[in-house]
Amino acid sequence: MSAHTTELVVFILLFVLVSGMGFVASRWRRPTDLASLNEWGLGGRSFGSWVTWFLIGGDLYTAYTFVAVPALVFSAGALGFYALPYTVVVYPLVFLVLARMWSVSHVHGFVTPADFVRARFGSPTLALAIAITGLVATMPYIALQLVGIEAVLKAMGITGHLPIIIAFAILAAYTYQSGLRAPALIAFVKDALIYIVILAAVIYIPAQLGGWDSIFDAAKAKFDATPAPGDGFILNAGNQLQYVTLAFGSALALFLYPHSLTGVLASKNRNVIKRNMSALPAYSLVLGLIALLGFMAIAAGTKPVVGENGKADTNTIVPMLFDQMFPDWFTGVAYAAVGIGALVPAAIMSIAAANLFTRNIYREYINKNATDAQEAGVSKIVSLVVKVGAVLCILMLDPQFSIDLQLIGGVVILQTLPSVALGLYTRWFHKGGLLAGWAAGLAAGMWMLYLIPNPANGKQHFGGSAFGLSNLGFDTKMTIYAGFLALAVNLVVAALGTLLFRALKVADGEDATTRDDYFADEGDPKVKDLDLTGSH
Repeated sequence: MSAHTTELVVFILLFVLVSGMGFVASRWRRPTDLASLNEWGLGGRSFGSWVTWFLIGGDLYTAYTFVAVPALVFSAGALGFYALPYTVVVYPLVFLVLARMWSVSHVHGFVTPADFVRARFGSPTLALAIAITGLVATMPYIALQLVGIEAVLKAMGITGHLPIIIAFAILAAYTYQSGLRAPALIAFVKDALIYIVILAAVIYIPAQLGGWDSIFDAAKAKFDATPAPGDGFILNAGNQLQYVTLAFGSALALFLYPHSLTGVLASKNRNVIKRNMSALPAYSLVLGLIALLGFMAIAAGTKPVVGENGKADTNTIVPMLFDQMFPDWFTGVAYAAVGIGALVPAAIMSIAAANLFTRNIYREYINKNATDAQEAGVSKIVSLVVKVGAVLCILMLDPQFSIDLQLIGGVVILQTLPSVALGLYTRWFHKGGLLAGWAAGLAAGMWMLYLIPNPANGKQHFGGSAFGLSNLGFDTKMTIYAGFLALAVNLVVAALGTLLFRALKVADGEDATTRDDYFADEGDPKVKDLDLTGSH
Protein backbone atom coordinates (compact mmCIF):
# COMPACT_ATOMS: atom_id res chain seq x y z
CA MET A 1 0.00 0.00 0.00
CA SER A 2 2.97 2.33 0.59
CA ALA A 3 3.50 2.52 -3.18
CA HIS A 4 0.00 4.00 -3.46
CA THR A 5 0.18 6.57 -0.66
CA THR A 6 -0.32 9.62 -2.89
CA GLU A 7 -3.24 7.98 -4.70
CA LEU A 8 -4.85 7.01 -1.40
CA VAL A 9 -4.50 10.50 0.10
CA VAL A 10 -6.07 12.17 -2.96
CA PHE A 11 -8.83 9.56 -3.03
CA ILE A 12 -9.67 10.04 0.67
CA LEU A 13 -9.61 13.86 0.46
CA LEU A 14 -12.06 13.93 -2.47
CA PHE A 15 -14.23 11.26 -0.84
CA VAL A 16 -14.42 13.31 2.38
CA LEU A 17 -15.25 16.48 0.40
CA VAL A 18 -18.13 14.77 -1.36
CA SER A 19 -19.39 13.20 1.86
CA GLY A 20 -19.47 16.65 3.43
CA MET A 21 -21.54 17.89 0.49
CA GLY A 22 -23.95 15.02 1.12
CA PHE A 23 -24.64 16.20 4.65
CA VAL A 24 -24.85 19.88 3.64
CA ALA A 25 -27.37 18.98 0.93
CA SER A 26 -30.17 18.87 3.52
CA ARG A 27 -29.87 22.69 3.67
CA TRP A 28 -29.76 23.08 -0.13
CA ARG A 29 -33.13 24.34 -1.38
CA ARG A 30 -34.22 23.68 2.17
CA PRO A 31 -37.91 22.79 2.48
CA THR A 32 -40.02 23.64 5.48
CA ASP A 33 -40.24 19.94 6.27
CA LEU A 34 -38.34 16.91 4.92
CA ALA A 35 -40.85 14.53 6.52
CA SER A 36 -42.66 13.54 3.32
CA LEU A 37 -41.72 11.37 0.35
CA ASN A 38 -42.14 14.28 -2.03
CA GLU A 39 -39.40 16.20 -0.19
CA TRP A 40 -37.11 13.43 1.07
CA GLY A 41 -37.58 11.00 -1.82
CA LEU A 42 -38.15 13.40 -4.75
CA GLY A 43 -36.39 16.60 -3.70
CA GLY A 44 -39.65 18.53 -3.60
CA ARG A 45 -40.26 17.76 -7.29
CA SER A 46 -38.50 21.05 -8.01
CA PHE A 47 -35.26 20.29 -9.90
CA GLY A 48 -34.56 22.33 -13.02
CA SER A 49 -32.73 21.37 -16.23
CA TRP A 50 -29.14 21.48 -14.98
CA VAL A 51 -29.75 19.64 -11.71
CA THR A 52 -31.86 17.02 -13.48
CA TRP A 53 -29.23 16.53 -16.19
CA PHE A 54 -26.50 15.82 -13.66
CA LEU A 55 -28.81 13.76 -11.44
CA ILE A 56 -30.10 11.46 -14.20
CA GLY A 57 -26.67 11.24 -15.82
CA GLY A 58 -25.08 10.41 -12.48
CA ASP A 59 -27.79 7.84 -11.89
CA LEU A 60 -27.52 6.02 -15.22
CA TYR A 61 -23.76 6.16 -15.82
CA THR A 62 -22.53 4.45 -12.68
CA ALA A 63 -19.21 3.34 -11.22
CA TYR A 64 -19.96 -0.11 -12.52
CA THR A 65 -20.34 1.35 -16.03
CA PHE A 66 -16.93 2.93 -15.60
CA VAL A 67 -15.25 -0.39 -14.82
CA ALA A 68 -17.48 -3.00 -16.52
CA VAL A 69 -17.89 -1.59 -20.04
CA PRO A 70 -14.14 -1.31 -20.75
CA ALA A 71 -13.60 -4.62 -18.94
CA LEU A 72 -16.07 -6.25 -21.36
CA VAL A 73 -14.32 -4.61 -24.32
CA PHE A 74 -10.99 -5.86 -22.93
CA SER A 75 -12.34 -9.42 -22.67
CA ALA A 76 -14.84 -9.72 -25.54
CA GLY A 77 -13.97 -6.93 -27.96
CA ALA A 78 -16.66 -5.47 -30.23
CA LEU A 79 -19.57 -6.94 -28.26
CA GLY A 80 -18.71 -4.57 -25.39
CA PHE A 81 -19.62 -1.60 -27.54
CA TYR A 82 -23.32 -2.58 -27.38
CA ALA A 83 -23.56 0.08 -24.66
CA LEU A 84 -23.23 2.82 -27.31
CA PRO A 85 -26.25 2.08 -29.55
CA TYR A 86 -28.15 1.17 -26.39
CA THR A 87 -27.65 4.62 -24.86
CA VAL A 88 -28.30 6.34 -28.20
CA VAL A 89 -31.55 4.46 -28.86
CA VAL A 90 -32.90 4.86 -25.34
CA TYR A 91 -33.49 8.62 -25.32
CA PRO A 92 -35.89 8.87 -28.29
CA LEU A 93 -37.80 5.91 -26.82
CA VAL A 94 -38.14 7.36 -23.35
CA PHE A 95 -38.82 10.84 -24.74
CA LEU A 96 -42.20 9.40 -25.72
CA VAL A 97 -42.84 7.89 -22.30
CA LEU A 98 -41.34 10.05 -19.56
CA ALA A 99 -43.17 13.31 -20.26
CA ARG A 100 -46.46 11.44 -19.87
CA MET A 101 -45.22 9.70 -16.72
CA TRP A 102 -44.19 13.05 -15.23
CA SER A 103 -47.60 14.61 -15.92
CA VAL A 104 -49.79 11.83 -14.59
CA SER A 105 -47.52 11.39 -11.56
CA HIS A 106 -47.67 15.08 -10.67
CA VAL A 107 -51.44 15.20 -11.06
CA HIS A 108 -51.97 12.19 -8.81
CA GLY A 109 -48.94 12.47 -6.52
CA PHE A 110 -47.39 9.19 -7.70
CA VAL A 111 -43.92 8.46 -6.33
CA THR A 112 -43.23 5.05 -7.92
CA PRO A 113 -44.10 3.29 -11.19
CA ALA A 114 -46.20 0.84 -9.17
CA ASP A 115 -48.30 3.81 -7.94
CA PHE A 116 -49.17 4.51 -11.57
CA VAL A 117 -50.01 0.87 -12.31
CA ARG A 118 -52.26 0.75 -9.21
CA ALA A 119 -54.29 3.72 -10.43
CA ARG A 120 -54.24 2.93 -14.15
CA PHE A 121 -55.38 -0.69 -13.93
CA GLY A 122 -57.17 -0.60 -10.56
CA SER A 123 -55.24 -3.64 -9.35
CA PRO A 124 -53.32 -3.74 -6.03
CA THR A 125 -52.07 -7.23 -6.98
CA LEU A 126 -50.56 -6.06 -10.28
CA ALA A 127 -49.04 -3.03 -8.50
CA LEU A 128 -47.52 -5.35 -5.89
CA ALA A 129 -46.02 -7.52 -8.65
CA ILE A 130 -44.49 -4.43 -10.29
CA ALA A 131 -43.15 -3.17 -6.93
CA ILE A 132 -41.55 -6.52 -6.01
CA THR A 133 -40.06 -6.78 -9.50
CA GLY A 134 -38.51 -3.34 -9.09
CA LEU A 135 -37.08 -4.24 -5.69
CA VAL A 136 -35.61 -7.53 -6.93
CA ALA A 137 -34.03 -5.85 -9.97
CA THR A 138 -32.62 -2.90 -7.99
CA MET A 139 -30.94 -4.70 -5.09
CA PRO A 140 -28.10 -6.34 -7.06
CA TYR A 141 -27.64 -3.08 -8.98
CA ILE A 142 -26.76 -1.36 -5.70
CA ALA A 143 -24.34 -4.17 -4.83
CA LEU A 144 -22.58 -3.60 -8.15
CA GLN A 145 -21.72 -0.05 -7.14
CA LEU A 146 -19.70 -1.64 -4.35
CA VAL A 147 -17.93 -3.77 -6.96
CA GLY A 148 -16.81 -0.51 -8.59
CA ILE A 149 -15.40 0.88 -5.34
CA GLU A 150 -13.82 -2.48 -4.53
CA ALA A 151 -12.02 -2.53 -7.89
CA VAL A 152 -10.39 0.81 -7.07
CA LEU A 153 -9.39 -0.30 -3.58
CA LYS A 154 -7.85 -3.50 -4.95
CA ALA A 155 -5.79 -1.46 -7.41
CA MET A 156 -4.41 0.52 -4.45
CA GLY A 157 -3.50 -2.71 -2.69
CA ILE A 158 -6.24 -2.42 -0.08
CA THR A 159 -7.85 -5.74 0.81
CA GLY A 160 -10.60 -6.61 3.24
CA HIS A 161 -14.13 -5.29 3.46
CA LEU A 162 -13.76 -2.65 6.20
CA PRO A 163 -13.20 0.30 3.78
CA ILE A 164 -16.35 -0.72 1.85
CA ILE A 165 -18.36 -0.86 5.07
CA ILE A 166 -17.10 2.59 6.15
CA ALA A 167 -17.87 4.13 2.73
CA PHE A 168 -21.42 2.80 2.71
CA ALA A 169 -21.98 3.76 6.34
CA ILE A 170 -21.18 7.37 5.39
CA LEU A 171 -23.40 7.09 2.32
CA ALA A 172 -26.24 5.71 4.44
CA ALA A 173 -25.90 8.55 6.95
CA TYR A 174 -26.11 11.45 4.52
CA THR A 175 -28.81 9.79 2.39
CA TYR A 176 -30.87 9.28 5.55
CA GLN A 177 -30.46 12.95 6.45
CA SER A 178 -30.71 14.66 3.06
CA GLY A 179 -32.68 12.27 0.83
CA LEU A 180 -32.52 12.84 -2.94
CA ARG A 181 -30.91 16.25 -2.49
CA ALA A 182 -27.63 14.53 -1.51
CA PRO A 183 -26.98 12.64 -4.77
CA ALA A 184 -28.33 15.61 -6.76
CA LEU A 185 -25.67 17.90 -5.27
CA ILE A 186 -22.86 15.32 -5.39
CA ALA A 187 -23.61 14.53 -9.04
CA PHE A 188 -22.05 17.85 -10.10
CA VAL A 189 -18.67 16.84 -8.64
CA LYS A 190 -18.93 13.25 -9.83
CA ASP A 191 -19.61 14.18 -13.45
CA ALA A 192 -16.96 16.90 -13.49
CA LEU A 193 -14.33 14.42 -12.28
CA ILE A 194 -15.36 11.78 -14.81
CA TYR A 195 -15.23 14.22 -17.73
CA ILE A 196 -11.78 15.44 -16.66
CA VAL A 197 -10.40 11.92 -16.23
CA ILE A 198 -11.81 10.56 -19.51
CA LEU A 199 -10.69 13.52 -21.60
CA ALA A 200 -7.21 13.25 -20.07
CA ALA A 201 -7.16 9.50 -20.71
CA VAL A 202 -8.10 9.66 -24.41
CA ILE A 203 -5.46 12.33 -25.06
CA TYR A 204 -2.61 11.27 -22.78
CA ILE A 205 -2.70 7.45 -22.88
CA PRO A 206 -2.78 7.06 -26.71
CA ALA A 207 0.16 9.47 -26.92
CA GLN A 208 2.09 7.19 -24.55
CA LEU A 209 1.16 4.05 -26.50
CA GLY A 210 2.10 5.23 -29.99
CA GLY A 211 -1.26 6.49 -31.16
CA TRP A 212 -4.64 4.98 -31.95
CA ASP A 213 -3.26 2.85 -34.80
CA SER A 214 -1.08 0.94 -32.36
CA ILE A 215 -3.98 0.53 -29.91
CA PHE A 216 -6.37 -0.90 -32.51
CA ASP A 217 -3.66 -3.12 -34.01
CA ALA A 218 -2.90 -4.59 -30.58
CA ALA A 219 -6.59 -5.24 -29.91
CA LYS A 220 -7.07 -6.89 -33.30
CA ALA A 221 -4.02 -9.11 -32.78
CA LYS A 222 -5.33 -10.26 -29.40
CA PHE A 223 -8.81 -11.22 -30.64
CA ASP A 224 -7.52 -12.78 -33.86
CA ALA A 225 -5.49 -15.14 -31.67
CA THR A 226 -8.38 -16.28 -29.45
CA PRO A 227 -10.51 -19.27 -30.42
CA ALA A 228 -13.63 -18.15 -28.48
CA PRO A 229 -16.57 -17.68 -30.90
CA GLY A 230 -18.24 -14.95 -28.87
CA ASP A 231 -15.43 -12.39 -28.94
CA GLY A 232 -13.66 -10.55 -31.73
CA PHE A 233 -12.34 -7.20 -32.89
CA ILE A 234 -15.49 -6.90 -34.98
CA LEU A 235 -18.85 -8.65 -34.66
CA ASN A 236 -19.28 -12.02 -36.31
CA ALA A 237 -22.27 -13.94 -37.66
CA GLY A 238 -22.77 -15.67 -34.30
CA ASN A 239 -23.07 -12.58 -32.09
CA GLN A 240 -24.62 -9.90 -34.33
CA LEU A 241 -28.19 -10.75 -33.34
CA GLN A 242 -27.14 -10.84 -29.68
CA TYR A 243 -25.56 -7.39 -30.09
CA VAL A 244 -28.68 -5.85 -31.64
CA THR A 245 -31.18 -7.39 -29.23
CA LEU A 246 -28.98 -6.73 -26.19
CA ALA A 247 -28.70 -3.06 -27.13
CA PHE A 248 -32.43 -2.70 -27.83
CA GLY A 249 -33.50 -4.75 -24.80
CA SER A 250 -31.20 -2.81 -22.50
CA ALA A 251 -32.59 0.46 -23.87
CA LEU A 252 -36.14 -0.66 -23.12
CA ALA A 253 -35.13 -1.74 -19.61
CA LEU A 254 -33.10 1.31 -18.57
CA PHE A 255 -35.92 3.69 -17.66
CA LEU A 256 -38.09 0.93 -16.24
CA TYR A 257 -35.74 0.73 -13.26
CA PRO A 258 -37.34 2.57 -10.32
CA HIS A 259 -34.26 4.71 -9.71
CA SER A 260 -34.38 6.08 -13.28
CA LEU A 261 -37.95 7.25 -12.77
CA THR A 262 -37.06 8.78 -9.40
CA GLY A 263 -34.77 11.33 -11.08
CA VAL A 264 -37.40 12.08 -13.70
CA LEU A 265 -40.24 12.61 -11.22
CA ALA A 266 -38.05 15.05 -9.26
CA SER A 267 -38.08 17.44 -12.26
CA LYS A 268 -40.23 20.54 -11.95
CA ASN A 269 -41.95 20.40 -15.37
CA ARG A 270 -42.32 18.58 -18.69
CA ASN A 271 -39.91 20.88 -20.50
CA VAL A 272 -37.13 19.83 -18.14
CA ILE A 273 -37.75 16.22 -19.18
CA LYS A 274 -37.75 17.10 -22.89
CA ARG A 275 -34.56 19.14 -22.67
CA ASN A 276 -32.80 16.38 -20.77
CA MET A 277 -33.79 13.66 -23.19
CA SER A 278 -32.28 15.85 -25.91
CA ALA A 279 -29.08 16.60 -24.00
CA LEU A 280 -28.34 13.33 -22.20
CA PRO A 281 -26.93 11.63 -25.34
CA ALA A 282 -23.82 13.74 -24.66
CA TYR A 283 -23.05 11.13 -22.02
CA SER A 284 -22.98 8.50 -24.77
CA LEU A 285 -19.95 10.23 -26.27
CA VAL A 286 -18.17 9.88 -22.96
CA LEU A 287 -19.31 6.27 -22.69
CA GLY A 288 -17.73 5.53 -26.06
CA LEU A 289 -14.45 6.98 -24.84
CA ILE A 290 -14.74 4.94 -21.63
CA ALA A 291 -15.24 1.76 -23.68
CA LEU A 292 -12.03 2.45 -25.62
CA LEU A 293 -10.10 2.18 -22.34
CA GLY A 294 -10.49 -1.60 -22.81
CA PHE A 295 -8.48 -1.49 -26.05
CA MET A 296 -5.93 0.85 -24.42
CA ALA A 297 -5.43 -1.72 -21.63
CA ILE A 298 -4.72 -4.40 -24.26
CA ALA A 299 -2.14 -2.21 -25.99
CA ALA A 300 -0.54 -1.26 -22.67
CA GLY A 301 -0.28 -4.91 -21.60
CA THR A 302 -2.25 -4.14 -18.45
CA LYS A 303 -2.92 -7.11 -16.17
CA PRO A 304 -5.93 -7.29 -13.83
CA VAL A 305 -5.51 -7.86 -10.11
CA VAL A 306 -5.39 -11.54 -9.19
CA GLY A 307 -7.56 -12.31 -6.17
CA GLU A 308 -6.89 -14.62 -3.25
CA ASN A 309 -8.73 -17.36 -5.13
CA GLY A 310 -6.14 -17.17 -7.90
CA LYS A 311 -8.60 -15.74 -10.44
CA ALA A 312 -8.03 -12.48 -12.30
CA ASP A 313 -10.59 -9.76 -11.54
CA THR A 314 -11.21 -8.11 -14.93
CA ASN A 315 -13.15 -5.31 -13.22
CA THR A 316 -9.79 -3.94 -12.06
CA ILE A 317 -8.54 -3.42 -15.64
CA VAL A 318 -9.37 0.30 -15.78
CA PRO A 319 -7.98 1.14 -12.30
CA MET A 320 -4.80 -0.80 -13.12
CA LEU A 321 -4.49 1.01 -16.48
CA PHE A 322 -4.74 4.36 -14.69
CA ASP A 323 -2.15 3.23 -12.15
CA GLN A 324 0.18 2.15 -14.96
CA MET A 325 -0.17 5.24 -17.17
CA PHE A 326 -0.96 8.28 -15.00
CA PRO A 327 1.14 10.15 -12.41
CA ASP A 328 0.23 9.10 -8.86
CA TRP A 329 -1.67 12.28 -7.99
CA PHE A 330 -3.87 12.09 -11.08
CA THR A 331 -4.42 8.38 -10.56
CA GLY A 332 -5.87 9.35 -7.18
CA VAL A 333 -8.25 11.76 -8.93
CA ALA A 334 -9.25 9.02 -11.39
CA TYR A 335 -9.87 6.56 -8.55
CA ALA A 336 -11.99 9.17 -6.77
CA ALA A 337 -14.06 9.64 -9.95
CA VAL A 338 -14.88 5.92 -9.95
CA GLY A 339 -15.49 5.81 -6.18
CA ILE A 340 -17.71 8.88 -6.14
CA GLY A 341 -19.38 7.52 -9.26
CA ALA A 342 -20.69 4.73 -7.05
CA LEU A 343 -22.18 7.02 -4.41
CA VAL A 344 -24.67 8.91 -6.61
CA PRO A 345 -26.48 5.93 -8.17
CA ALA A 346 -26.29 3.87 -4.96
CA ALA A 347 -28.05 6.67 -3.07
CA ILE A 348 -30.76 7.12 -5.72
CA MET A 349 -31.29 3.36 -6.04
CA SER A 350 -31.71 2.90 -2.29
CA ILE A 351 -34.17 5.81 -2.15
CA ALA A 352 -36.17 4.37 -5.07
CA ALA A 353 -36.26 0.91 -3.50
CA ALA A 354 -37.35 2.41 -0.17
CA ASN A 355 -40.13 4.41 -1.86
CA LEU A 356 -41.40 1.23 -3.56
CA PHE A 357 -41.61 -0.61 -0.26
CA THR A 358 -43.22 2.31 1.55
CA ARG A 359 -45.84 3.22 -1.05
CA ASN A 360 -46.74 -0.17 -2.50
CA ILE A 361 -46.24 -2.59 0.37
CA TYR A 362 -46.28 -0.68 3.69
CA ARG A 363 -49.05 1.79 2.77
CA GLU A 364 -51.08 -0.67 0.68
CA TYR A 365 -50.97 -3.68 2.99
CA ILE A 366 -49.67 -2.66 6.42
CA ASN A 367 -50.82 0.88 7.25
CA LYS A 368 -53.37 2.29 4.80
CA ASN A 369 -53.74 5.48 6.85
CA ALA A 370 -50.02 6.26 7.09
CA THR A 371 -49.24 9.96 7.51
CA ASP A 372 -46.66 11.79 5.40
CA ALA A 373 -44.20 11.70 8.28
CA GLN A 374 -44.74 7.96 8.79
CA GLU A 375 -44.14 7.30 5.10
CA ALA A 376 -40.94 9.32 5.10
CA GLY A 377 -39.77 7.63 8.31
CA VAL A 378 -40.37 4.13 6.90
CA SER A 379 -38.57 5.05 3.66
CA LYS A 380 -35.55 6.32 5.56
CA ILE A 381 -35.30 3.09 7.56
CA VAL A 382 -35.80 0.90 4.49
CA SER A 383 -33.13 2.84 2.58
CA LEU A 384 -30.70 1.88 5.35
CA VAL A 385 -31.80 -1.77 5.22
CA VAL A 386 -31.32 -1.83 1.44
CA LYS A 387 -27.74 -0.54 1.78
CA VAL A 388 -26.98 -3.11 4.46
CA GLY A 389 -28.31 -5.79 2.13
CA ALA A 390 -26.05 -4.55 -0.66
CA VAL A 391 -23.00 -4.68 1.62
CA LEU A 392 -23.93 -8.21 2.72
CA CYS A 393 -24.07 -9.25 -0.96
CA ILE A 394 -20.44 -8.22 -1.30
CA LEU A 395 -19.37 -9.70 2.04
CA MET A 396 -21.10 -13.05 1.66
CA LEU A 397 -21.28 -13.70 -2.09
CA ASP A 398 -18.73 -14.06 -4.86
CA PRO A 399 -18.65 -10.65 -6.64
CA GLN A 400 -19.16 -12.54 -9.91
CA PHE A 401 -22.46 -13.74 -8.50
CA SER A 402 -23.52 -10.14 -7.89
CA ILE A 403 -22.78 -9.39 -11.54
CA ASP A 404 -24.85 -12.38 -12.59
CA LEU A 405 -27.70 -11.19 -10.36
CA GLN A 406 -27.68 -7.81 -12.07
CA LEU A 407 -27.76 -9.55 -15.43
CA ILE A 408 -30.85 -11.39 -14.24
CA GLY A 409 -32.20 -8.05 -12.97
CA GLY A 410 -32.23 -6.62 -16.51
CA VAL A 411 -34.34 -9.52 -17.75
CA VAL A 412 -36.61 -9.20 -14.72
CA ILE A 413 -37.28 -5.45 -14.98
CA LEU A 414 -38.15 -5.77 -18.70
CA GLN A 415 -41.26 -7.70 -17.67
CA THR A 416 -42.76 -4.50 -16.24
CA LEU A 417 -42.79 -2.81 -19.68
CA PRO A 418 -46.37 -3.77 -20.71
CA SER A 419 -47.86 -2.44 -17.46
CA VAL A 420 -45.70 0.68 -17.04
CA ALA A 421 -44.60 1.93 -20.48
CA LEU A 422 -47.45 0.61 -22.65
CA GLY A 423 -49.90 1.43 -19.87
CA LEU A 424 -49.15 5.11 -20.44
CA TYR A 425 -50.52 4.83 -23.97
CA THR A 426 -53.21 2.17 -23.88
CA ARG A 427 -55.75 0.74 -21.45
CA TRP A 428 -56.49 -2.19 -23.77
CA PHE A 429 -54.71 -4.82 -21.68
CA HIS A 430 -56.77 -6.54 -18.96
CA LYS A 431 -55.16 -6.57 -15.51
CA GLY A 432 -55.39 -10.38 -15.49
CA GLY A 433 -53.68 -10.59 -18.87
CA LEU A 434 -50.88 -8.31 -17.67
CA LEU A 435 -50.33 -10.47 -14.59
CA ALA A 436 -50.29 -13.64 -16.70
CA GLY A 437 -47.83 -12.05 -19.16
CA TRP A 438 -45.61 -10.85 -16.32
CA ALA A 439 -45.47 -14.35 -14.82
CA ALA A 440 -44.87 -16.04 -18.19
CA GLY A 441 -42.12 -13.57 -19.13
CA LEU A 442 -40.33 -14.10 -15.81
CA ALA A 443 -40.58 -17.88 -16.14
CA ALA A 444 -39.30 -17.85 -19.73
CA GLY A 445 -36.47 -15.47 -18.82
CA MET A 446 -35.30 -17.58 -15.89
CA TRP A 447 -35.48 -20.75 -18.00
CA MET A 448 -33.33 -19.22 -20.74
CA LEU A 449 -30.78 -17.77 -18.32
CA TYR A 450 -30.54 -21.16 -16.61
CA LEU A 451 -29.58 -22.79 -19.91
CA ILE A 452 -26.75 -20.35 -20.68
CA PRO A 453 -23.29 -21.66 -19.69
CA ASN A 454 -20.02 -19.76 -19.37
CA PRO A 455 -17.07 -22.06 -20.16
CA ALA A 456 -14.60 -19.27 -19.27
CA ASN A 457 -15.41 -19.53 -15.56
CA GLY A 458 -16.75 -23.08 -15.57
CA LYS A 459 -20.39 -22.14 -14.96
CA GLN A 460 -23.05 -24.45 -16.33
CA HIS A 461 -25.98 -22.12 -15.67
CA PHE A 462 -26.66 -18.35 -15.50
CA GLY A 463 -23.42 -17.73 -17.38
CA GLY A 464 -24.58 -14.74 -19.40
CA SER A 465 -27.47 -13.31 -21.41
CA ALA A 466 -26.63 -14.77 -24.84
CA PHE A 467 -29.27 -17.46 -25.38
CA GLY A 468 -28.43 -19.94 -28.14
CA LEU A 469 -31.18 -20.30 -30.74
CA SER A 470 -30.10 -23.95 -30.99
CA ASN A 471 -31.96 -24.46 -27.69
CA LEU A 472 -35.17 -23.78 -29.61
CA GLY A 473 -34.34 -26.35 -32.29
CA PHE A 474 -32.72 -24.02 -34.84
CA ASP A 475 -29.61 -25.30 -36.63
CA THR A 476 -27.48 -22.24 -35.95
CA LYS A 477 -24.80 -20.90 -33.62
CA MET A 478 -26.50 -17.51 -33.39
CA THR A 479 -27.43 -16.16 -29.97
CA ILE A 480 -30.06 -13.65 -28.86
CA TYR A 481 -30.56 -11.58 -25.71
CA ALA A 482 -32.66 -13.67 -23.31
CA GLY A 483 -34.54 -10.62 -22.02
CA PHE A 484 -35.74 -9.77 -25.52
CA LEU A 485 -37.30 -13.21 -26.02
CA ALA A 486 -38.78 -13.17 -22.50
CA LEU A 487 -40.46 -9.82 -23.22
CA ALA A 488 -41.90 -11.24 -26.45
CA VAL A 489 -43.40 -14.13 -24.46
CA ASN A 490 -44.78 -11.62 -21.95
CA LEU A 491 -46.52 -9.54 -24.62
CA VAL A 492 -48.01 -12.55 -26.42
CA VAL A 493 -49.38 -14.06 -23.19
CA ALA A 494 -50.68 -10.66 -22.00
CA ALA A 495 -52.52 -10.16 -25.31
CA LEU A 496 -53.98 -13.68 -25.37
CA GLY A 497 -54.90 -13.44 -21.68
CA THR A 498 -56.65 -10.13 -22.30
CA LEU A 499 -58.69 -11.62 -25.14
CA LEU A 500 -59.61 -14.61 -22.96
CA PHE A 501 -60.66 -12.48 -19.97
CA ARG A 502 -62.71 -10.23 -22.24
CA ALA A 503 -64.41 -13.27 -23.81
CA LEU A 504 -65.20 -14.66 -20.36
CA LYS A 505 -66.39 -11.17 -19.30
CA VAL A 506 -64.10 -11.14 -16.26
CA ALA A 507 -64.35 -7.77 -14.52
CA ASP A 508 -61.41 -5.43 -15.09
CA GLY A 509 -60.10 -2.78 -12.69
CA GLU A 510 -61.18 0.85 -12.90
CA ASP A 511 -58.88 3.50 -14.37
CA ALA A 512 -58.41 6.36 -11.90
CA THR A 513 -56.63 8.55 -14.49
CA THR A 514 -58.07 10.70 -17.28
CA ARG A 515 -56.72 11.54 -20.72
CA ASP A 516 -55.90 15.11 -19.70
CA ASP A 517 -53.70 13.87 -16.83
CA TYR A 518 -51.05 12.75 -19.34
CA PHE A 519 -50.57 16.24 -20.77
CA ALA A 520 -50.66 18.36 -17.60
CA ASP A 521 -47.70 20.68 -17.00
CA GLU A 522 -46.44 23.06 -14.33
CA GLY A 523 -49.08 25.75 -13.87
CA ASP A 524 -51.93 23.45 -14.85
CA PRO A 525 -54.66 23.73 -12.19
CA LYS A 526 -54.50 19.99 -11.54
CA VAL A 527 -50.80 20.23 -10.75
CA LYS A 528 -50.79 23.68 -9.17
CA ASP A 529 -53.58 22.97 -6.70
CA LEU A 530 -52.51 19.44 -5.84
CA ASP A 531 -51.37 18.86 -2.29
CA LEU A 532 -48.15 17.01 -3.10
CA THR A 533 -47.66 15.54 0.34
CA GLY A 534 -48.09 11.92 -0.61
CA SER A 535 -51.88 11.77 -0.88
CA HIS A 536 -53.38 10.09 -3.92
